[in-house]
Amino acid sequence: MEAVLRNLFLPKKQAVIFALKGVIAMAMALTVALFLNLDRPYWALVSAVFLQIRPESGLVAEKALCQIVGTVIGGLFGILLLTQLISYPYLALGILGLWLGINSTLSALVRQTNFIYGFAMAAVTAEIIVLLVIASPTTVSSQAVFSIAQSRMSEIIIGSICAGIVSHLFWPVKVKNGLQIQAKSLINQTLNYLVTELNIQGSHEERHQQIDGILATLGAVNEDSSAVRYEGPKGPGRARAANQLSQKVLSLLALIQIFGRLQRSHTKLMSPLLTQLFTQLKQVLANIAQANSVDDCIEQVKNLRRELTEYRANNSSELPFESHMLNVSVDITTELTVLLRAYRALEERDTRLLNAPSTVTYRDPLAAIIVGFRTVMVFFIGACIWVSTGSPAAIMIMILPVIFSIMLARFPLIVLRVVLKRIMIGVVVASFVSIFYALNLLAYSGGQLEILILVLAGPYFIGLLLLADRETLPYGLGFCIPFSILVSPSTDMSRAFSIDYTLSAAMAIFTGVAILFWVFHLLTGPSAQLLVHRIFKATHQDLLDINKHSAPIVWYNQRMADRLLRLTHYDQGSQSRAITDLALTALNLGHAAVRLRSVCENVAGKDLKYFALWQHALADAFLLASKGQVDQRFKHACDALYQELVCILGESQQVEAIQGMFMRINLTFERSANSIKTPNSLL
Repeated sequence: MEAVLRNLFLPKKQAVIFALKGVIAMAMALTVALFLNLDRPYWALVSAVFLQIRPESGLVAEKALCQIVGTVIGGLFGILLLTQLISYPYLALGILGLWLGINSTLSALVRQTNFIYGFAMAAVTAEIIVLLVIASPTTVSSQAVFSIAQSRMSEIIIGSICAGIVSHLFWPVKVKNGLQIQAKSLINQTLNYLVTELNIQGSHEERHQQIDGILATLGAVNEDSSAVRYEGPKGPGRARAANQLSQKVLSLLALIQIFGRLQRSHTKLMSPLLTQLFTQLKQVLANIAQANSVDDCIEQVKNLRRELTEYRANNSSELPFESHMLNVSVDITTELTVLLRAYRALEERDTRLLNAPSTVTYRDPLAAIIVGFRTVMVFFIGACIWVSTGSPAAIMIMILPVIFSIMLARFPLIVLRVVLKRIMIGVVVASFVSIFYALNLLAYSGGQLEILILVLAGPYFIGLLLLADRETLPYGLGFCIPFSILVSPSTDMSRAFSIDYTLSAAMAIFTGVAILFWVFHLLTGPSAQLLVHRIFKATHQDLLDINKHSAPIVWYNQRMADRLLRLTHYDQGSQSRAITDLALTALNLGHAAVRLRSVCENVAGKDLKYFALWQHALADAFLLASKGQVDQRFKHACDALYQELVCILGESQQVEAIQGMFMRINLTFERSANSIKTPNSLL
């Protein structure tokens, strides 16, 4: 409660501005809805509340677009369902439950919050239309169905448009500003992690704390990059720059693992040359992290790359491992250069930057089906209560919990407990404020719009102050939405002034959230162990397919970003963090496979007999390592490919570097298998 009191009595300037914008948006939405004589204007208020959760202009525009598209699709489905099954209400409820489950399942297959919200609106708009028509069977007609659908869609769309207009006109906050801060933080976190990996004194806990921070920031950058494209003509360029930055961070994470694991686990392979190389890299990375401008950073990286390239050209190493590590060092400097250019493009819109695609969400059909089934269960429990009681207020048991079940599905159970409890507290407070303050005053207002807005502005302002802070957001959400529904501001407020209906509606909303709380507890979904295994199975298939694509590293990074985030999340309770290490190994293996193919094609052509066998053995060895097993098939495949290269090229420097890569990967599989077998590993 300390955070609640702080945000209410000592709010930040940004929170006050956020609350003022929210009140203006809601007042505008209510005014327009009343002017158009819509019978349930509070849905316009609810729509505006949801758009206030992230106030940045690009995010509001994206969410408004998703909300409008979802509303139209849901409205059309609701009309279609009612025109076909209005005479069979129970069958209509069954089909509606299936529609909710489909949208909930599809929402679990996307990562961006705004797209999830679009599916939620497609589900809930149809639900509202169908339930309101079925609740009044005596007045049902084709005209009534169309009128209700048109009104509900209009109310929700009005709320979206008003929130978007206010976001752009009043104290606008741009996604690009936050994205630039996140990008700078991501680069600094990555550079610090690179230095930590090169530091023999770095601790296991420190490395994994930094990895967790990098991947969390990377996820935020990826989510905001889709919204920044809506901010003017420079938006798409900034989105591409953010995507490029994410790509290069993943590439650096893949490469630096080789250095850190070598000096920690295989000190016998550390020659004087490698020790000197590590020291030089660490010094340059530390200097870059402390530099004042991007141009200085780029210049330092270019100088290092030039030195490494000249040394590699003028000196031949007798040790295969040294040749391989020199090549990796040059690759690191190349990726760093593009990373820094991507950050500069994010600030200056560098049109020369390559068009890097955005990351791809990992889609697990099993987990998505569980999410859909959970939503259907919540709906049918509410439907049974509604049908058995016949109370109009019981409809609320089915509406808000369905929205929350879709929007909150991606959160872990430990977070959901806290969020849903805070939402229920917000519902209780909203009930008291509605009955003892808002409705009490509005009963004497005479229905004047000005008084209606003045009475509602105070509670909304307080709720939005809580909504502005992530820590207290559930309190604000649990207050603002039920408050809008319980007060039900409109030209005819006779139903809201009926105390028995208002109390019943408040109890219905609270009961619905409580049901959702227990459904989340009872239907937790697949175990973390099963989900991790399915991710590794999908990665195994990607290692088989990686070289079938025109830009294999970009394709692989796209797919691995979300998987890394999920795997580190599943693994955070483990002491060994073996799953995180194996996930980073998988990232590195994809890059190694692509680089080996490129080198082999350049020096020996495309007719290598054993390369395809080697790639299959690599993928199989990774899957075995994820189970704590290792065998000799991959080593045999490495030997066969090495002998084939020697027969074609002789024992050249490039062939020796390839042999060094084989040695390093074999050692990696042995270490990964051993770490997975430890007692405290998730697998």
